[in-house]
Amino acid sequence: MQAKEIKEKLKSLIIDASSIEPCLAKRLDEINRWVKDVKPGSLTAKKFVMAFLLQIIRDSEAWLIIKSLPSEDEQQLAFAELNPALRYWYSDLFPKWLNENDPKFYIWKQKLMAGTFHQDDGHFLKSVANQINHRQCPIVKRYIADLSMATDIIVSNEQQKPLCIQLTTLSEEFFQEKSGNWENTLRFWGIERGLFLSFNPSEPDFVHQIVNIALYNSDKLRSRVYLKFNL
Repeated sequence: MQAKEIKEKLKSLIIDASSIEPCLAKRLDEINRWVKDVKPGSLTAKKFVMAFLLQIIRDSEAWLIIKSLPSEDEQQLAFAELNPALRYWYSDLFPKWLNENDPKFYIWKQKLMAGTFHQDDGHFLKSVANQINHRQCPIVKRYIADLSMATDIIVSNEQQKPLCIQLTTLSEEFFQEKSGNWENTLRFWGIERGLFLSFNPSEPDFVHQIVNIALYNSDKLRSRVYLKFNL
């Protein structure tokens, strides 16, 4: 989808959402005002802005399909057809983000648009996600989860309740501060299980270790536990 098409799609979704899900219409209007004065060529050059816009469009379309179903029972059946990680995103975290005040949204929108947001660990995350997918475990990655909810990936192995995970190459001296901020963020959004995993990318086979720890805790970690793990 090109930048011009994205802008038109946002306007169309705002109209559709206004009668079905006003909180979604409000969020989309905020996003539309954020990008409407950016020329298509300039918008196309901002790869993270474009990636976020495509993601929010897909999520909005899916959300409107579910919310357009005529009864609560039919909506619950639609959720039940999703894998556990996607179900958690659409039935819990995404609607929370639509309805609640997001104190970080204004800040990271600015960073995305200014080009100061860099996913330095993006290739690590991609390797981890690929291995998790290869092991047939449902996984969700969203910019909203990453930037607002301190969650790089949401996984659900054999337990139906997904686990929110943040991965970081943070040095040990900052571990305490960042892990504390991470736990506060998860509590703010009502996320009941979390894993904060700090790793050293120079260690051999660290991706395999991350995947094993993530899947094990997806199955075993109890509710209302926020585990900090320094690999």
